[in-house]
Amino acid sequence: MADGRGELTRRNFMQSASTGLGMVAASASLSCGESRPVAGPLRRGARLPREVWIASVSQNGLTAGSVEEMTRKILARMAEVVPFEPDIICLPEAFPFVNLSSGRPPVSETSEEPIGRFSRPFADFAAKHRCYVVCPIYTVENGRYYNAAVFIDRNGQYLGQYRKMHPTVDEIEGGVMPGNPDPPVFKTDIGVLGAQICFDIEWYDGWRKLRQAGAELVFWPSAFGGGCMVNTHAWQNKYCVVSSTRKGTTQICDIDGQALACTGQYATWVCAPVNLEKAFLHSWPFCRRFRDIEAKYGRKVRIRTFHEEEWTIIESLDADVRVAEILKEFELQTHEEHIREADETQRRWLDKLK
Repeated sequence: MADGRGELTRRNFMQSASTGLGMVAASASLSCGESRPVAGPLRRGARLPREVWIASVSQNGLTAGSVEEMTRKILARMAEVVPFEPDIICLPEAFPFVNLSSGRPPVSETSEEPIGRFSRPFADFAAKHRCYVVCPIYTVENGRYYNAAVFIDRNGQYLGQYRKMHPTVDEIEGGVMPGNPDPPVFKTDIGVLGAQICFDIEWYDGWRKLRQAGAELVFWPSAFGGGCMVNTHAWQNKYCVVSSTRKGTTQICDIDGQALACTGQYATWVCAPVNLEKAFLHSWPFCRRFRDIEAKYGRKVRIRTFHEEEWTIIESLDADVRVAEILKEFELQTHEEHIREADETQRRWLDKLK
């Protein structure tokens, strides 16, 4: 399984991803059901350094007579997103092989070593439009078949693949093998990417391991919408979760679990900007410094507090302001650092009692 290969070009991986802090927020929020993003900078040159435009396509309502016809229909939906210059587009689980009038073909006939027959049209799309594509298909290696999310880079080249860790019983009986229990992440010019697929949402191990590996954007191609489970994995792991579904809601979830955009009755795809230059904090005791930060930076930062949960997200709205520098200057800890310190202190005291 390939992992970790990527093109580190965009502003030197956004200046080392500002030390990897923070996750995602739209520069303006979208209400569910809208198929077009709200007003915001569209040209890449006008963006904030860590602003990423994410698109995700729903397969809802699409039927076809063949794999080739389904491929053309998905490409047509992808083409509708092109005017917004997405950095990455996510597609649904095993999309070329479902909703076919002839039924689903066996994995032995639909698996490939990427880039191959089924992923090639999407690699060509990626190269033409200079965007990443998450292309979920069946792959094969050493005679074993996998339900995989193939990552294609801006040049249309194979970046790597995530293989579904938790296939269903029916999948396994149909020849699909479980993937590696340590999911890969892919370091790219837009951030650190990872994936889970459909039934994986019922387990926590893969999601947690992706966070530990530094994932910032996690894509979830699926056969169903997932509902609040998608939102929950986002806030629990402090990264953006992007679903792409065959039926139900396709959505882009922020690190606080709120949907920035989602499909619905009148929308078959979503495209929204997210800003990765942000950090997630436990509000107490760091709230004592928030007024000082605002006094110094004013409109250059946004401090958003969830008062019931006592979470706070600090986000940079200025190309010259780095969240890592703010945390250092005002002696703040991220939520993970704060919990880790508490956990280590608890363990030390428990060890003393042994």
